[in-house]
Parts: sequence; C-alpha cells; structure tokens
Amino acid sequence: MKQFINARDSLVTEAIDGLVRASSGRLARLDGYPHVKVVVRTDWDRSKVALVSGGGSGHEPSHAGFVGRGMLTAAVCGDVFASPSVDAVLAGILAVTGKAGCLLVVKNYTGDRLNFGLAAERARAFGLDVSMVIVDDDVALPDLPQARGVAGTLFVHKIAGALAEAGADLGTITAAAERVIAGAISIGMSLDTCTVPGSPKEDRIAAGRAELGLGIHGEAGIEQVEFAGARAAMAMVVERLRPHLGAGDHVALMNNLGGATPLEMSVLVEELARSEIGDRVRWIVGPAPLMTSLDMHGFSLSLLPADEARAKALAAPVAPQAWPGLERLGEVGVLPLPDGLTPIQPMASAHPGNRALIARCCEILVAAEADLNALDAKSGDGDTGSTLAGAARALAGALDRMPLADPTQLYRAIGIELSQTMGGSSGVLLAIFFAAAGDASASGRSWIGALSAGLDRVMQVGGAQPGDRTMIDALAPALEALPNGLPAAAAAARAGADRTAEITRAKAGRAAYLAQDKLAGHRDPGAEAVARLFEGLAERAG
Repeated sequence: MKQFINARDSLVTEAIDGLVRASSGRLARLDGYPHVKVVVRTDWDRSKVALVSGGGSGHEPSHAGFVGRGMLTAAVCGDVFASPSVDAVLAGILAVTGKAGCLLVVKNYTGDRLNFGLAAERARAFGLDVSMVIVDDDVALPDLPQARGVAGTLFVHKIAGALAEAGADLGTITAAAERVIAGAISIGMSLDTCTVPGSPKEDRIAAGRAELGLGIHGEAGIEQVEFAGARAAMAMVVERLRPHLGAGDHVALMNNLGGATPLEMSVLVEELARSEIGDRVRWIVGPAPLMTSLDMHGFSLSLLPADEARAKALAAPVAPQAWPGLERLGEVGVLPLPDGLTPIQPMASAHPGNRALIARCCEILVAAEADLNALDAKSGDGDTGSTLAGAARALAGALDRMPLADPTQLYRAIGIELSQTMGGSSGVLLAIFFAAAGDASASGRSWIGALSAGLDRVMQVGGAQPGDRTMIDALAPALEALPNGLPAAAAAARAGADRTAEITRAKAGRAAYLAQDKLAGHRDPGAEAVARLFEGLAERAG
C-alpha cells in the first residue's frame, strides 16, 4: 500500500519533528535521536507535578499530540507499536520533573509496564518523587487477568492534567487517576486491519464481517461478527460495555481508530444516543481520532462515570489542538423553516392511472440503483444511482398526498418534492423541469408539450445541450419521439444514451472535469437512467 513516508526507520522521528515545527514553539524534543524520542512542553513550570505518558507510535495524536498546557508534560515515543526504551523514559522524567514530582500514566502492556517501571525506579534513585498508574480499561477480554489499556487512557491524561495545571500535589493527582482508571471502560470494533508501514497488510477480516474487541496494535479481536450497519455495530459494542457500566451519568469518548470518515463517526454518535444506554451518556468527547491504530477502519467507545466535578476537569481549557473538548450529548435541535420556504401542500386527489405511472417510474429507478452507481464510478463519484433511487423512494412515499388528478398541480408538486429530497445539481434541474412543465400545463399545453417545455427550461438554466454528454442526450430524443408512442421514445432514448459512450469531451456536469480516456466507452449515467426509465415504461405498456 502506498503511504506518504520516506522510510520506516525514520518515520517516527520525522513525524515528531513535523509536530514540533507546527507547534508555534510550545513543544520541543529532547536530543538523542533516534533512540530517545521525547516531546516536551517548553512552557513547563517545574513547581507543578509533571505528567508523563507514552508508548509505541502509530496511535497519533496519542501521545505526543496531547503534550501541552492542561494535559501531558512529556510524551515518550517508541517505534510503531513498540514500547520506548528505559533510557528514553528516564530522559523524559528527568527533563520535566521538579520537587513536586511526576506521575507516569502507562497503558497495560508488558513492554510499557517494564520499561516505564524500571525508569521510575531509576528516577527515584536520583531522588525524584515518581508515581505510576496502569490503565486497564479494555473490557473485550473479561477473563484476561490484566486487561489492556486503550483509549480510556485519555480520560486519565485529561483529568490528571487539569489537576496538575491547577497545582494539585502528586498524591491527590495519583489518587484521582486511580479512581478514573477504576471506572473507565472501553471496547473497539473495526471493519479492516491496519497497515503497518513497511509491512504487507493482513487481510483477516472477510467482506461483510467486523472484528469486535480488537486491540490498538493490530491484534485480532475477540471474535469476528456479522456486520449489518452502524446501528447493529453500536448495539454490539454497548452490549459488551453495559455489564461494566457504573452508576449515574457517564461521559463517552468516541474514538476514531484512524480510517473511519467523519460522516461514519457522526452516525455512530447518533446510534450511541439512540442505544439502550443513551440516556446514561450525558457528555461526549469527540468523535475524533484520539488514540488511533494507524489507518484502521474502526472505532472505539470509552465510558466513564462522571459528575459535575469530573466534567469540569474534562472541559478545562488545554493547549493541544488534538483534544476536541467536552460537549453535552443532548436532543436534536429542530427550528422551523424560514417564512416562504415551508411548502404549501396541494390538496391530494386520486387518479389510479397517474399513480401507477409514477409508481412504476420509481420502481425502475430504484431497481437501477446499483448499475447506475457502477457506471457513474467510471466517470464520476459513483452516486448517481443512489441519488435517483433515494428521490424515487421519497416520491413513492409521497403519492398519498399528491394531487394526482390535477396535471398542473401534480407537476409542481413533483418538482417541490424533488427539490427537497434529491441532492446535487440533478435534484435542482429536475425540480426546474417539473416546475416549468406545471407552468406549461397551466397555459393549456398537452402533457407531451408540458414535458418538452420543462426540457427547454432545463437547457436554458443548466446550459447543457444535446451532444454535451448529459441526461439531455437521451431525454431530448425521447420526448421528440414520444408522440409516436412509448416504444419509439424508448428506442430514441436508448440510442441517445449509447451515443454518449462515444462522446469523450463532456461540456457539462462532473464529467466535464475528466480526461477523455476516463469517458471513452462509458455511457453517461444520467442518460442511461433516462433510457432505462423509458424502456421500463415501454415494457410495462407492451
């Protein structure tokens, strides 16, 4: 897999330097590359308790991305998924620890425990006051004597960091950290494995499956489960967390494991709010990439019992930009549409013939969804089928409130419906098409004349003409042939759609931005949709 790196050996050191350069001087690194990779605050007041954490790289922004006022004082970085050395940890401790002492926050992995633990012993031999806490928030393996430390570690970083910034002593901070650890629980799910730089990707998760309870170092999950969408995924995660849930209100940390899109993460937040524990989650951190596993396409959910005091510590201002802050998880706010935009609903009326015709059109477009998406993917962004099918489903669902017996009002109602339910330029153009057809119908034009008037208006407003490689290449000849019957219109639409495969220079639509070799041999998806629509109607009429 291609990655924007130079070499595996220099990946972490170059990334640290990039982070430090972009910090406006807030951060620095210790000398000693490549064996000592430590990021420290430059504005640190040694009269306060230092907070040091770290571990293997590949979890960015953890841990170096959380160094700064209000969170970590120093982060000790190992190579990708590898614990830092004892000397590196000791260097970090010595660089930031004063008389107030230092708290080490360590995730529960053998390498981290050993290296941070020995470094703490050596630091104490220097006369420094050093405490260490072990985070074990992962509930994926309930029978494991020592649970792993995962994204719940960030609760410790933030709450301990807020206390340290406020001047609390080491004993107070350590006790607070231990209480957070006792209450924090986490579990993750992923649709794909991560790509370790310089190594072949392991494809162990089959299509249609997800891995539940996986670690943050690419370890396999506790089990592979059937993937049936975001709602079912969140339900499984909640089911595993619920037995460990504490009393009272909770704060959730919604962590992107690296490869999920912001859209997916927001959907997961919505499903968390709708879940059986949604009423127990009062606050949320994220969704955001916080403790990632390189590019893993997954998420983890961490929960912590929280009162107003904990919420205040989690909401305290910090310097690191990677910390997204604390927000209340509330209801979906809905405001009324501005005056003039609330549609006036026409009086519904029945007409079995018109209803059957519209319903058939909707069925044809829904059935063509996958094929049109595949065709659009060759010359666009692969969503034409979904856009048309989504609008068709909405229109089919609105038939009971349509003025089916009044052609003029029916055209206008269809235009309004499409303007509200169909995205992109296609929705606007079709709304214009039907609005103009309604105006023409009101002026006494026949239904064929009304549709032709709609096409004229679309060409005027949209700027596309026959030959520009758009849906018009099929729609224009179809309407011209329509007086001769549906079979003639279908044949004309098909011929027009097929000709678009020979047009290698589009003059309108997204295809206008593509090179000729991307268009050659592929029909325009909009024209193909028109052809399939007329063919389907002609088949039913026959």
